[in-house]
Amino acid sequence: MVNVEGRAARIQYLPGSFRLLSPGDYVLCAITGVRIPLNQLRYWNADTQEAYATPEIATRRFAELAAQGR
Repeated sequence: MVNVEGRAARIQYLPGSFRLLSPGDYVLCAITGVRIPLNQLRYWNADTQEAYATPEIATRRFAELAAQGR
């Protein structure tokens, strides 16, 4: 197995799941830039292909997008 420690994964975010496109052990939060370990990834937006570190960040971002009509 390839050592992926410290490498960002490439992910395709789907409704209710995600698909690993290239190996890695984390993704970056689209808002804060914080590393989210894949085993802790719980919040994302399939339409914008963004990951979020916390439910509060996700809720705020969804509200921003709704205000923009997206």
